[in-house]
Amino acid sequence: MFFGEFEYRLDEKGRFPIPPRFRPLLKDGLVFTRGIEHCITAYPLAEWKKLAQEVTGGSAISRQKQRRLNRALFAGAFLVQLDGQGRITLPPKLKELAGISEEVIIAGANNYLELWNPQEWQEEQTIAQEQAWQIIESMENE
Repeated sequence: MFFGEFEYRLDEKGRFPIPPRFRPLLKDGLVFTRGIEHCITAYPLAEWKKLAQEVTGGSAISRQKQRRLNRALFAGAFLVQLDGQGRITLPPKLKELAGISEEVIIAGANNYLELWNPQEWQEEQTIAQEQAWQIIESMENE
């Protein structure tokens, strides 16, 4: 399980460390893809395989929608390995899409990680905190 918030500075080669407590869970690598919000979503390889199975297995959507979903999820995904010091380098296309340049926020999100530009993260945190309680209260009323 991934939880917590970590801020790192990218080095001159664009690398940054993954939090040490997460590294044992990422021995097989991380799959990076564009997040739904303005971030990068990073899945351990095993979780990515589960997601792929869920998305492609017996879904009740049309073939055209399935192809579009596959393109959106898989065409822009990258498998990245940690180096010997537990660092990674982001694929340039994803780094640009998320607006990450000198600093990155790594946020645990249960079974995956999100990587954010620090300013975007602060804005998202404000919205998330406001809406979290509304979502919890609506769950209690169901």
